[in-house]
Amino acid sequence: MLDWQNINTWKILVVEDDPDNRAVICEVLEFYGMAVKTAENGVQGLEVLRDYAPTLILLDLSMPKMDGWETLAHMKADMALKTVPIIALTAHAMPDDKKRVLAAGFDGYLKKPISVPTLINDLRAALEQRAVAEPLSQANGTARVQTMD
Repeated sequence: MLDWQNINTWKILVVEDDPDNRAVICEVLEFYGMAVKTAENGVQGLEVLRDYAPTLILLDLSMPKMDGWETLAHMKADMALKTVPIIALTAHAMPDDKKRVLAAGFDGYLKKPISVPTLINDLRAALEQRAVAEPLSQANGTARVQTMD
């Protein structure tokens, strides 16, 4: 689980095909003391996960070899990743794109280009937005609350 009070304990996997985007994101996260591993596409991302247990995954949607949609499906099938939030990184910024991303099972949505000064707060907001958006449970009629603490 992510500890918002101790972001220097976070272990992040950044799966992003654009080398400049990947470098900027990594530099910001490492500046705050986070451990960061990277991959250029979904295939490499899944390979990194064999030996790396992240607390958060940032996953680009449009990549060669294996896009973020297919990569997400593989990650969601992995029991070891069930509690790891996966945030979509995307240049797709239309209102319906966000709905589609969250409906597919991503835990958050972050538009590119990222904002360097606000990246950490943007990550927090992306995850909190998902928690607020959780629907009422149809099975028992109670609210399903998901916290990220």
